[in-house]
Amino acid sequence: MTANIKSKTILYAMIIIILGFPLFFYSQEYLQEYYPEKDPAVLQNLEKWQDIKFGLLMHWGPYSQWGIVESWSICSEDEDWCRRKIPDYEEYKRQYNELPKTFNPSKFDPSAWAKAAKEAGMRYVVFTTKHHDGFCMFDTKYTDYKITCKNCPFSLNPKANIAKEIFNAFRSEGFMIGAYFSKPDWHCEYYWWPNFAAPDRNVNYSIQKYPERWQKYVEFTHNQVMELMTGYGQMDILWLDGGWVQKLSPEQIKQYIAHHPDNRQRIQNQDIDMAGLVKKVREKQPGIIVVDRAVEGPFQNYLTPENQVPGKLLPYPWESCIIMGGGWSYTFNAQYKTGRELVHLLVDIVSKGGNLLLNIAPSPEGTWDDSAYTSLKQLGQWMKINSESIYNSRPFKPYKDGNTCFTQNRSSGDIYAIYPASENKTTPPAVIQLKNTYINIANIKRVTLLGCGEEIQWKKKNNGISITIPPTFRENPPCTDAWVIRMTCTDNKK
Repeated sequence: MTANIKSKTILYAMIIIILGFPLFFYSQEYLQEYYPEKDPAVLQNLEKWQDIKFGLLMHWGPYSQWGIVESWSICSEDEDWCRRKIPDYEEYKRQYNELPKTFNPSKFDPSAWAKAAKEAGMRYVVFTTKHHDGFCMFDTKYTDYKITCKNCPFSLNPKANIAKEIFNAFRSEGFMIGAYFSKPDWHCEYYWWPNFAAPDRNVNYSIQKYPERWQKYVEFTHNQVMELMTGYGQMDILWLDGGWVQKLSPEQIKQYIAHHPDNRQRIQNQDIDMAGLVKKVREKQPGIIVVDRAVEGPFQNYLTPENQVPGKLLPYPWESCIIMGGGWSYTFNAQYKTGRELVHLLVDIVSKGGNLLLNIAPSPEGTWDDSAYTSLKQLGQWMKINSESIYNSRPFKPYKDGNTCFTQNRSSGDIYAIYPASENKTTPPAVIQLKNTYINIANIKRVTLLGCGEEIQWKKKNNGISITIPPTFRENPPCTDAWVIRMTCTDNKK
């Protein structure tokens, strides 16, 4: 992942996204054109993915031992959020590269994570098999910079192939499985050639001058991805990060140089043959969803706004990837979102047609913090009562009415109005007003409150409806963070 910097204008965002701006962080917003997928098997998986709504993201690697941002501190760009703890860059990088020698997450138990995630309502997982620093959390044969290398003490553990253990544990709980994979690899000599300094995140030599070297990098990348596609069971999502590694047309390069003449040496066509890679991937994993994130084009099957929630409904598949606490990687003494905050976040995203991919970073020992479990448990209690308003749903106009969010079950056609609790409130109000529901009121057959078990009174009021909450429900509500009104109507099925 990268730091989230919101673009100030559409023009600025499009320059960053399309041209792969190499000195600043490219936008992860949702301003790109979406290219609809045509493969029926992929479309079927996308539909399933959109139905399950809620996933888990985990950034994990030797960097967790220092409690620092993942990978970025070895990139020599001048950013406040990835400062090094010592002023000598070469010495810092040397110490960073030695971190695998002390990485020994002996308390690693992926089955505990999978069970807690499932109880919270999560239904898919995306795990960082390799971040930009190039350290592999899987048993690759193309580098020794990996969790199973003999210089890493965890290599002696029966669960040493961490990615495989995580995928198997979550697959056994019924999860869709996603592999995060970084396209740039700062440890690979075919990307950062030791013959040159590395001034920023990009390849540090001229691809045009040394095409054979770049071709070796392309082969290295393909080989590692195909290892994950052939030796780790059924894969549902290939989640590629590092959007500056992309194919650029001569016109795009020309436009970039015109806007940034001082940086003309740093913009290159970092083409890793995505078309060829995706073809090979889908031969091994038919129907797999590919997310070449932040790269506008046909290999971005859904878009991924980073650490933000769009302010409006989006008309294509998308997912907000959000930090639960601390940073993307493990942070000591992190403050986690509460269960209530997670409920409200999930509801807001789902009502706009998106999925929530919530990041929880494991510790150096291979555990989650207790606060993460506590918040997930609270969210899970809410989901046990109200999940029918989340799973298998799509947005329903007006999407939001004040703080109230709307969804519609795409199978039953039932419409849900989700009323989030106000600050410091744990019981619903006596009356909930829905001003503009876009429902033909004459078609309403019955109105119920999830967790109540009985029909509730309602009446037409102006252009909406007024719903009376039973006193018994208010006195002893089955949930405290948001309340869901289900409206069953005739002729309302999608």
